[in-house]
Amino acid sequence: MSENQNLLAEQRRALILDEVRRRGGVRVNELTRKLGVSDMTVRRDLDALARQGVVEKVHGGAVPVAEASTHEPGFEAKSGLELSAKEDIARTAAALVAPGTAIALSGGTTTYALAHHLLDVPDLTVVTNSVRVADVFHSAQRSSGQRQGAATVVLTGGVRTPSDSLVGPVADQAIGALHFDVLFLGVHGISAEAGLSTPNLAEAETNRRLVQSARRVVVVADHTKWGTVGLSSFATLGQVDTLVTDAGLPAQARAEISEHLRRLLVAGAPETVDAEDGGLADGSGGAENPADF
Repeated sequence: MSENQNLLAEQRRALILDEVRRRGGVRVNELTRKLGVSDMTVRRDLDALARQGVVEKVHGGAVPVAEASTHEPGFEAKSGLELSAKEDIARTAAALVAPGTAIALSGGTTTYALAHHLLDVPDLTVVTNSVRVADVFHSAQRSSGQRQGAATVVLTGGVRTPSDSLVGPVADQAIGALHFDVLFLGVHGISAEAGLSTPNLAEAETNRRLVQSARRVVVVADHTKWGTVGLSSFATLGQVDTLVTDAGLPAQARAEISEHLRRLLVAGAPETVDAEDGGLADGSGGAENPADF
């Protein structure tokens, strides 16, 4: 981390969290030197991260919180994390959506961010098992009226999870009868060995149905999801066409991921790995032909 007194609180806390996870712990005096801020500022940042449940404060510093594979944070707990990264990812993923297509959005805070960027894409059919995602489109229609080209939203039934996703047999049956062009999938964890995983067994099965019903699968996940493994795996990396992540993903992880899937889009980075031809393409989030990804 380089010294920068002008970092926003959110950026500073993201850097601190990355350092805690990478090193297994940090001391307050180390962070003050690296960030060029006061002890009081660092301690406030650590207090904020501790309230979010992502670090544990110890004497003189902080250590990462060891999460069980069955731990499932609620939507509100996750919504305050990696906000800039999620916005970058959402903007890049939205450029992949063509007007008039049928898409699916799974539950999660990153797909929730993506939904806001899709409001102006005309004539979409949106299938979702996320109460939050559906409400983005419904709220837009209530505020602006039934405008021409507004998305048609299909909300599956099911049992609500802590992340406000609808899962279980009702959701599975509804999804299994549908076919969509692209699935945008948020994940709890992603790794080369475990693939895509979640701590919720019912959500794992619903996600399997989503993957099976999609012509293309796009995973939207910030860099903190890499290396996290939940209780149940529901897809391999080989079943993913594209991963959209942020520039915080280390180079080693990018290389490993590119061995397993066709395309890696790094939001906010000047280059993105295209595993299909071994070349590099623009990862800045500009518009491209969705049929090519």
